[in-house]
Amino acid sequence: MGTIGDKIFRTILLIAAASILLIVVAMLYMMVQNSLPTLERFGLSFLTGREWKPAQEEFGALPFIYGTLVSSVIALVLSVPISLGIAIFLVEQAPKKLARPIGFLVELLAAIPSVVYGLWGIFVLAPFIRDYLGVFLQNTLGFLPLFQGRLTGIGMLTGGIILALMITPIVTSVVRDVLEAVPTTQREAALALGATKWETTRIVLGNAASGIAGAVVLGLGRAIGETMAITMVIGNSAQISPSLFEPANTIASLLAANFAEATDKIYMSALIEIGLVLFFVTFIVNALAKLLIMSVASGAGSAKHS
Repeated sequence: MGTIGDKIFRTILLIAAASILLIVVAMLYMMVQNSLPTLERFGLSFLTGREWKPAQEEFGALPFIYGTLVSSVIALVLSVPISLGIAIFLVEQAPKKLARPIGFLVELLAAIPSVVYGLWGIFVLAPFIRDYLGVFLQNTLGFLPLFQGRLTGIGMLTGGIILALMITPIVTSVVRDVLEAVPTTQREAALALGATKWETTRIVLGNAASGIAGAVVLGLGRAIGETMAITMVIGNSAQISPSLFEPANTIASLLAANFAEATDKIYMSALIEIGLVLFFVTFIVNALAKLLIMSVASGAGSAKHS
């Protein structure tokens, strides 16, 4: 009886695990099938085209790919140093009485709905950039194309800052877990050899480098796929501009704002194909992050056994 029960239980678990794979395959199949009209009509020019005019049946994804990548890079540049600082402080420096409430606040930031970030961006961040930060950047760095253009408060820079706020809790949490996975014996050995607290922290960071890289890539994946908050502040304009103050658009924002208007077959196919591009990008980014984090975990496990 026990053997039959074990087989039934194992079969149920196998079905549950296989269902995830079937769901992913079904999603991929659906998107490929519905993307065939634009795949056959435009080919690779769909990825390099710069015009998005549904009325004329002209579809080019390059402005949205550009907006997705640039806003995500801005988010990483702003978020990663802050996230590393918070994680290092919580694991290596902060007393437990202080580390717990700060850790709770970081987790609370991750639980805030994206639409709340978007509202904060519209009513607080956008006016601040328009009236203060943008003016300062143009007065000091206005000779650079990045900081030229109109100051409306709605644009690429605002979207990047919002994304930075949203991915900071994720990157911080993962980096904190990675640092905690580094064996305590390494810290003790460094201190025993006369290393200072900061030198010990540098050794820990070196051993956790691949895991930290995985956390950064995981944050990149979250930034690439974020929809609602950045849709509210980026301006939703299909253009490629060197200025960070100009409106732009991302793949996720395009899908959120235009799917209800897609009545033509070719228009729907174009949106699904660009969604397919986003699917592959996020899949690759998250798989890379998982592999990097697993490398740290396996290294920590082997260090403990040795």
